[in-house]
Amino acid sequence: MATTIRYFGHSAFEIKTGQHTLLLDPFITGNELSPVTADELDADVILVSHGHEDHVGDTINISKSTGALVIANFEISTWFGKQGVEKIHSMHIGGQHQFEFGQVKLTIAHHGSMLPDGTYGGNPCGMILKLSDTTIYFAGDTGLFYDMTFIGEEGIDIAILPIGDNYTMGPDDSIRAIKMLSPQQVIPCHFNTWPVIAQDSDAWAKLVSDKTTSTPSVLTPGDTLTVETR
Repeated sequence: MATTIRYFGHSAFEIKTGQHTLLLDPFITGNELSPVTADELDADVILVSHGHEDHVGDTINISKSTGALVIANFEISTWFGKQGVEKIHSMHIGGQHQFEFGQVKLTIAHHGSMLPDGTYGGNPCGMILKLSDTTIYFAGDTGLFYDMTFIGEEGIDIAILPIGDNYTMGPDDSIRAIKMLSPQQVIPCHFNTWPVIAQDSDAWAKLVSDKTTSTPSVLTPGDTLTVETR
């Protein structure tokens, strides 16, 4: 079964790989771009990049209703436990772990991570997902950083990068990031949710095509991308 990536707007994604369904930063309730409601989603695993409300999203309710395993840094995992989430795997930056669906490695991200109730959420993270047929880098919310060069050495097939600017890197810095990462494909996220992060995704895609060797894949909320097997 081919791996698929479905976009729900903002930075929320669903990845189906083999028999497993993963959710990334499932901000659904309050996300006006989302074509689905939180109670429509099923998941085996939920991965959370950092503690901000627009990334923690519906993790607690979805994990309680589906029994999904939640993967996040130690501080966020501890907080989830206090909210009644039962299945948790805590990690931290630079660490990796092999799960049934594939390997997860947490990377640095330059951002904040305060949790919705003001609790300290530790360091924000990106993540490298090494699945059976593809390697995905989900940058989370971040500015540009030179260590993306080292992340690129992992052999990235698909990079998911924020382009909204203001809170994260914008289109110009994303091009510099793509050049360091050298992914086969790149998907934009964290844009157009609110006016302050509005971007022209077609103009961004042209920049990617003109200035890098990667293929841009702009997904409209609700779209699904089928990953081509290497």
